[in-house]
Amino acid sequence: MTGRPAAVRAPRRRPDLRVERGLLRDGALLVAGMDEVGRGALAGPVSVGVVVVDARTRPCPPGLADSKLLTPRAREALVAPTRRWGVCAAVGHAGADEIDAIGIIAALRTAGLRALDTVTRAVGAPDVVLLDGSHDWLSAPADLFSELDGDGPPAPRVRTLVKADLRCASVAAASVLAKCERDAMLVELSGRFPAYRWDLNKGYASAEHTAAIRQHGTTDLHRRSWRLPGAPADVSVSEPVCEPVSEPVDVPDDVLADVPVDVPGERDDDGRRDTLDGAPADLHTTMPARVSVGRSGDRGPGHGE
Repeated sequence: MTGRPAAVRAPRRRPDLRVERGLLRDGALLVAGMDEVGRGALAGPVSVGVVVVDARTRPCPPGLADSKLLTPRAREALVAPTRRWGVCAAVGHAGADEIDAIGIIAALRTAGLRALDTVTRAVGAPDVVLLDGSHDWLSAPADLFSELDGDGPPAPRVRTLVKADLRCASVAAASVLAKCERDAMLVELSGRFPAYRWDLNKGYASAEHTAAIRQHGTTDLHRRSWRLPGAPADVSVSEPVCEPVSEPVDVPDDVLADVPVDVPGERDDDGRRDTLDGAPADLHTTMPARVSVGRSGDRGPGHGE
């Protein structure tokens, strides 16, 4: 009896520095990989990670990949070696109030420029920024008011690259740092508003999150300018609405079809099921970016962790 041979899955390509080294050969001194998380969440900030590399940067830490392909434990294990690996790294944030005020794209730009400002003060301005995808959300449109562009310096030259988070080590590293920092933030914020289970869904539209919005309304950490699923009109809360749940809760799959869901243990999809990392408890819009300077941090007035 003969049958079709079993399909052999090609090994997943490991991110490397081929693209970054090409830019360095073309004259750049510092190349920054950048990636965002939290774009599609219902609550919390949007966060942007940046990792800077130069000609002396060695191959990336073993196991590094786009954050959406890694388990939470694997991501956390990569944070320290990733911060040591690059010349400098930072994560910037823009809060829900900023998203409501200026829109998600301008908020992404604000968070990205905050991260860039932090690494610029530490090691100097990157010459090129690598962005995942085909849309340059970092560079401001010519007709956008300057006050909406964030509180950092003008953006450097931007190169967009589809699947950069899979191909470019600096972009993959930025995605891991941003995701872990935003995840930790939402876990902490869940203690203030336990009914929404942000510790599990990280602000995305899981079943228990949308049910809590329907029952309790929104908080000041929700993106109220959005059409939030289940949100009753003119209802909001500013204090915890129930006691923390002591037992783990399984997240069901039957959620709204057009809203991304972040289920613990599952990877994010390409529609921005990233998680929330690194803001203070009140998610104030002027929260600073966190910076770490790697082995090449002597390029400028470095700021350690």
